[in-house]
Amino acid sequence: MQKTGLLLVNVGSPARPESGAVRRYLRQFLGDRRVLDLPTVLRWLLLEAIILPFRPRRSARAYREIWMQEGSPLIEYSRRFAEALQERLKEQERQDVVVALAMRYGRPSIAEALEKLRQAKATQLLVAPMYPQYAAATTASSLDEVFRILQSEWDIPTLHTLPPFFDAEQFIEPYARRLRLLHQELQQRGAPADLTLFSFHGLPERQIKRSDYAGQCRFDESCCSHSGAHNARCYRAQCFATARAMAQQAGIAADKYRVSFQSRLGRTPWIAPYTDELIVQLAREGCRSLAAVSPSFTADCLETLEELAMRGAASFRQHGGRDFHYLACPNDDPNWVSGFLALSLAASNVV
Repeated sequence: MQKTGLLLVNVGSPARPESGAVRRYLRQFLGDRRVLDLPTVLRWLLLEAIILPFRPRRSARAYREIWMQEGSPLIEYSRRFAEALQERLKEQERQDVVVALAMRYGRPSIAEALEKLRQAKATQLLVAPMYPQYAAATTASSLDEVFRILQSEWDIPTLHTLPPFFDAEQFIEPYARRLRLLHQELQQRGAPADLTLFSFHGLPERQIKRSDYAGQCRFDESCCSHSGAHNARCYRAQCFATARAMAQQAGIAADKYRVSFQSRLGRTPWIAPYTDELIVQLAREGCRSLAAVSPSFTADCLETLEELAMRGAASFRQHGGRDFHYLACPNDDPNWVSGFLALSLAASNVV
């Protein structure tokens, strides 16, 4: 029986919410040429002279705000998701598929996960970057590491990669279903949300331009109003496509939601509008109840739990808003588990 190894890859997390552990994580994360896409010497200087002396302590405090008893939320929710996938396969009597979880930075490492699949005698490998929208800093970096490690193998398994699933029904429907239920609940309470905010992880504009093979990027909303061959690899366009699809599925009118981007770093221009600034603007313009969701993530993490659900909520209320409702990522939601399993098995031609 031929076995397929399903390798789930997410970004990763520090091992502990302490300065030293965060520093080691950031050195690996920001040392990646695809994440901090600067010449080697400039990247080293920026890391060692500006970021690493100061940022680890602040980030460690933020991680402590969201740390779970089991450890990092991102790793714990990803672990639960991987276990739920394997259990679903077991229920379907699919002994031909083995699931392994890996983090691009930190542990469990990609090397450890690949070794697990080798020990399980997987002769076919589906690499599933758990990022709905394609970005060189996430998807391509994860694939880089998989390919680097496999270079040392004498017998390389048959390789498949899961394409970006930003508009796949199996991703959109479980997310939109939960968003629809949130709005129904708020409506039943007599306190409906005025707007829904789709907040995505940000990227520097220069990284978007490097994927702009058609030379059409304008970084405005009309530029990303539809998807096609001209922007097939555009992260920003894929984010807008995700928001449109989720809003439609959840029954949210076009004038009742906004799209923004969070987690910018440094002074270089990042894709806009910026989440932190838009939250303040909406509150000052009279929005009193805001529902927020972050569908560039499939598992909750520092960016969703601390940056958006905590700091974002505090900023909204500080500037005049009243109710801030954060909708958690799908994590190990059974509908998402089923949807992802169907999506991944189809991608690897294992049906």
